[in-house]
Amino acid sequence: MTQINAFLRRIGLAPGANIEHTISFLGEVQSRCVTTIPYENLDILRGKPISLEAQDVYDKIVTRGRGGYCFELNALLSNMLREMGFEVRDFFARYLRGEAEIPFRRHRIAAVFCEDSWYMMDIGVGQIAPRLPLKLAEGEIQQQGEERYRFERDAELGWILYDWHDGDWRRYISFTEERQYEVDFVPPSFWCEAHPASPFNKSPMIAIKTPGGRKTINDREFKEFVGERVVRIEENITDEQLNELLREEFGIQL
Repeated sequence: MTQINAFLRRIGLAPGANIEHTISFLGEVQSRCVTTIPYENLDILRGKPISLEAQDVYDKIVTRGRGGYCFELNALLSNMLREMGFEVRDFFARYLRGEAEIPFRRHRIAAVFCEDSWYMMDIGVGQIAPRLPLKLAEGEIQQQGEERYRFERDAELGWILYDWHDGDWRRYISFTEERQYEVDFVPPSFWCEAHPASPFNKSPMIAIKTPGGRKTINDREFKEFVGERVVRIEENITDEQLNELLREEFGIQL
């Protein structure tokens, strides 16, 4: 229980909080994760190899108060939920939003069984993304605040998750349900770290959700959003400003 209590404290829940095998509890965990643990690629930019070993992920995010990207963040989520007694499966996903062609699978998500159904959980996306578990149910429109999501099935891509954007449904991610082992996530994670075509090793990519929106740093630009509306922007930030923003807005102390 020591690690579970530390994890709960990390996401703003009281250590020893009652762990309930309910959708309400899973929603509390997911929503708190995305508003307390930042999405960030700073270790990649510093040339520090990413370890996906369970203890290393835990030490980085929980003990040292850092963030990470999908292979780290959703690994932590899966590990902690298993420790709490949930049935969890880990899947590869394709990130389809903004892609003209089908990309290879370089995103990790979790599927959790609760109250007689499977739910997708994902805390590893810096953009607009679900803050609560989504039920794996074909065609059912699932509202989360101002956001709407819907799953459909495809003969090749498996589950396709759509989000409502500008008056139409757009493809967000897709995944199939083959069992994945932890070792399977190492090659795509290394591609994200080291490949010349990877977007993750070029410049800072940092994000955290807020109750009404999110905060982001892309390269040398900081933005704060309410919904999809930008309410604050700082451009051409210096190294000193970057470090201050990391501390003050994202809770990251390098």
